[in-house]
Amino acid sequence: MQPFSYARAQTASDAVRAATTGGSKTRFLAGGTTLYDLMKLNVETPANVIDVAGLKELEGIDASGSELVLGAFSRMSDVAAYPAIVAEYPAISESLWRAASQQLRNMATLGGNLLQRTRCAYFRGGEPFACNKRKPGSGCSALGGIDRGHALLGGSDTCIAVYPGDLAIALVAFDARIDVLGRNGQRTIMVEELHREPGETPDIETTLQPGELILRIRIPKTIMGRASTYHKIRDWESYAFALASAAVALDMDGEIVRAARIAIGGLATRPWRVRDAEQVLVGRTLTLQAAREAGEAALQGARPGHDNAFRIELGARTVADALMIAKQRA
Repeated sequence: MQPFSYARAQTASDAVRAATTGGSKTRFLAGGTTLYDLMKLNVETPANVIDVAGLKELEGIDASGSELVLGAFSRMSDVAAYPAIVAEYPAISESLWRAASQQLRNMATLGGNLLQRTRCAYFRGGEPFACNKRKPGSGCSALGGIDRGHALLGGSDTCIAVYPGDLAIALVAFDARIDVLGRNGQRTIMVEELHREPGETPDIETTLQPGELILRIRIPKTIMGRASTYHKIRDWESYAFALASAAVALDMDGEIVRAARIAIGGLATRPWRVRDAEQVLVGRTLTLQAAREAGEAALQGARPGHDNAFRIELGARTVADALMIAKQRA
């Protein structure tokens, strides 16, 4: 770990000013469950750390209005257990319960969870592995290497690292937005537009501007919330990142699908909304066969490597299973 300066912010505005002054080597510290790990690995080497933990203005849960509002510094475990979220948005609750160990959920914040970086072993392993995300222009050891857990969708010739989070997948399915504060004031971003595909610049992972701080998450209230689920397939049940996951929400008229929302995780370089798969279901009776067709549509365009082709079938089945769970809840 490299030396760094440390300062504690008193307000969100103070934090943004300090980050803007500190330059590109400044990082915010909230729960610390991601940043500390990356600093110990020398993947993140900030010159300045701005501690924003404890800013009450960025905490809290409000389910009383026309949208669900979640403070960016709300803890994962608090949001997962919140009664209105468990009842009205089970996909969001489940995405948090299945995202980490209990100890991590008690520490980690929602904003930090959204911005967690890939678990690609080549990215975290340092030298001698080449990684364009860690060191632009160095190459990508995953291309032609061991790629069992790497992306099938959204990759490029420079990077195939998977986005590792769970919460963002559910938020994308619900058309959630985030409010962020930067040196030019506050703006709103769709969660679906927060993360970037790697393209030629895999080191640029989000659309946030330097020094911007996530304030809150806003989720429109919808009747589809109750008929939702987050279904996650992993190597072991207790705690692991997804080999494939699906966040699904349905609006049903009896057995007929009026509308569907489907987003998939563990398979792409960013949270991946699959609108073509949604349209497969609209106006149809939701049978296992129809769910299977939607699952196959969700994986259209997948580009397997040496070791991960099995996850195309796994992903399609994960979507189909999630749809049938959501149907039961409808």
